[in-house]
Amino acid sequence: MKNLKKFDPEIYKAIKGELARQKDGIELIASENYVSEAVLEALGTVFTNKYSEGYPGRRYYAGQEFTDKVENLAIERAKKLFGAEHVNVQPLSGAPANNIVYSAILKPDDKILGMNLSHGGHLTHGHPSTLSAKIYNFVSYKTEPNGEIDYGKLEEVATAEKPKLVLAGFSAYTKQLDYKKFQEIANKIGAISMIDISHIAGLIAGKAIPNPVLYFDIVTTTTHKTLRGPRGGMIMCRKEFASAIDKALFPGFQGGPHMNNIAAKAVAFKEALQPTFRTYAKQVIKNAKALEKELQKLGFKTIFSGTENHIVLADVFSSKGISGKEAEKVLDEAGITLNKNVIPDDTRGPMDPSGIRLGPPAVTTRGMKEKEMKLVANWICEAIENRNDKKVLSRIREETLALCKKFPLYKNLKLK
Repeated sequence: MKNLKKFDPEIYKAIKGELARQKDGIELIASENYVSEAVLEALGTVFTNKYSEGYPGRRYYAGQEFTDKVENLAIERAKKLFGAEHVNVQPLSGAPANNIVYSAILKPDDKILGMNLSHGGHLTHGHPSTLSAKIYNFVSYKTEPNGEIDYGKLEEVATAEKPKLVLAGFSAYTKQLDYKKFQEIANKIGAISMIDISHIAGLIAGKAIPNPVLYFDIVTTTTHKTLRGPRGGMIMCRKEFASAIDKALFPGFQGGPHMNNIAAKAVAFKEALQPTFRTYAKQVIKNAKALEKELQKLGFKTIFSGTENHIVLADVFSSKGISGKEAEKVLDEAGITLNKNVIPDDTRGPMDPSGIRLGPPAVTTRGMKEKEMKLVANWICEAIENRNDKKVLSRIREETLALCKKFPLYKNLKLK
């Protein structure tokens, strides 16, 4: 980065600082991960310079020989990973991908049935502050006290509300969804079925959990998180929805795709096709289970107990007398990054909720396993229980740093 360092030392310094932060901290935000150096290299290429409105073989501008090759490779690899009939790799992220699908298959005021946000749903699944909630009519279903979804009740809601779209997927839920039942309910009421797999895409690609692409009409995802690719989105669907979705994306919702990002997606998909990625995906779930079990031993009340994916959700307010916001801040001081999160029917607000959400995708990428998860859980407990003792927090910070040095990140990436 010699050119950047010379021309814009302020930005260079910020990048250098962020690299150090990532190397030296325990990253437990469940939606974050570390991409490979190959993915980073693809992102920083001359594809940044190229406008490529349209699709391979059907571009608006000339000079598309290599952009078409890159996008076709990304599509082919995604199809192989997930068994999808049609793939669009151009969405800029997960929220745009969901909104593109809505606009492709729905009319304003059409009804969507999705998971209640405090029970694990995502902002784009019906939060009133989002654009989609201002255009479409969202109704929701909740989980039971044991954390399960009662599919009988879900069918009753669907039958009564008659939504045009039955939407599965989540942002903070730890159980395996019954894909077949979602599809059966959608079929029974004549609705389109859709699932947002943004959080679990990597676990699916790595064959660690079942593949919903075989059941749902439409599947959206981000390409970061557990899939360990660049920050972006993707839409997969049955062929009957392909034309409408492609047109809704371009020219309906987006202009020129970010070809450097699509190149990086192609690299990440190739990585996910390797046998080592399956080992990684399975280890993520093992680590999540170990982390949750140890937290429970230490007195934390976990929500939807018995995680079946990469997410652990804990009620720190009732179990440790601290809000999610306070816990997030304290743990950051101790070198552990996670995020505050609402719990089902939380009586506290979303900016200062009762819970925290954590997960091991990033630390698993570094090579950590169950042994390290138990160690991390004990640091979390000690930091929260001694949150007013700066000496304890400082000591834990030194210990987390020592652990990170045993599992180095980006060995060849050094900024001086």
